[in-house]
Amino acid sequence: MVEFWDIYGLPTVIIVAKILAIVLPLLIGVAYLTLYERKVMALMQLRKGPNVVGFYGLLQPLADGAKLFFKETIVPSGANKLLFLFAPMLTFILSLIAWAVIPFDDGMVLSDLNVGVLYLFAISSLGVYGIVIAGWASNSRYPFLGALRSAAQMVSYEVSIGFVIITVLLCVGSLNLTDVVKSQDGDYGMFSWYFIPLFPMFIIFFISILAETNRHPFDLPEAEAELVAGYQTEYSSMAFALFFLGEYANMILMSAICVVLFLGGWLPPADIAPFNWIPGVVWFGIKIALLLFVFIWVRATLPRYRYDQLMRLGWKVFLPFSLIWVVLTAGFLIMFDMVPA
Repeated sequence: MVEFWDIYGLPTVIIVAKILAIVLPLLIGVAYLTLYERKVMALMQLRKGPNVVGFYGLLQPLADGAKLFFKETIVPSGANKLLFLFAPMLTFILSLIAWAVIPFDDGMVLSDLNVGVLYLFAISSLGVYGIVIAGWASNSRYPFLGALRSAAQMVSYEVSIGFVIITVLLCVGSLNLTDVVKSQDGDYGMFSWYFIPLFPMFIIFFISILAETNRHPFDLPEAEAELVAGYQTEYSSMAFALFFLGEYANMILMSAICVVLFLGGWLPPADIAPFNWIPGVVWFGIKIALLLFVFIWVRATLPRYRYDQLMRLGWKVFLPFSLIWVVLTAGFLIMFDMVPA
């Protein structure tokens, strides 16, 4: 019995504890990201935002969650019920399992895979299935059009994201995300981070993750002026809530990937006091919060793109530019004998 506990029981308990240590703060973060977004947009538009439920509106996410939880789940009579209910669960689950390879601090990662980047590629590529299944299973025209839009959009911008990540990997020489962060730990603090030498790639990556997460100004799959609510038109109650949670969890995930690739992960801006007194996981959270602020800023500022503009930007601007930058980066590293060992 003791041997069984040491070999199977204790490791399982430790893994479950690590998973909960990631998932619970993430779910709380997703809930309060909705409040953060509403407050920031309210300030930009000179209004107060949520301010009734709790002090300064801090209990608003709990009220929203309770409202959705107690609503009736309505399944359309013509829908494929199994797939209709499976789609939001798939979207939500995929937004969580990608966190397994994200390093929060040196050694603070659930699974430090040597092919962590490929794992993220695989999980992000599966993300489109939840939306496509939801649109098809609803057996309704508007959700189906939203699903088709989403499939085309996510595939288009994943190509650019792929080339951007390849550019970073050329500079690192490893597919391990911890190695990506450590390679940015130079003598010049934040000036050693990759967002400076690869600044055009940083901009392309950030714009592409706006499209990948279906966020404004690329929220065409749920364009309320054209498609009612797109792929989630027929959803209500907790099924809608899972889509909602999945979208916001993906925003945090994509911001975390951007921080790891370009903004030094858990590294402080300068390795001097008082910056290095702050734990790395706190710096990681601060950088994610700053990127999320830009997500919200973009939503409050820019009008929605037309669909042809969205496709043209992805295929005729970002794809050729990112491909050329990959070639230039590789040539530069070879010419100056800077290829990582």
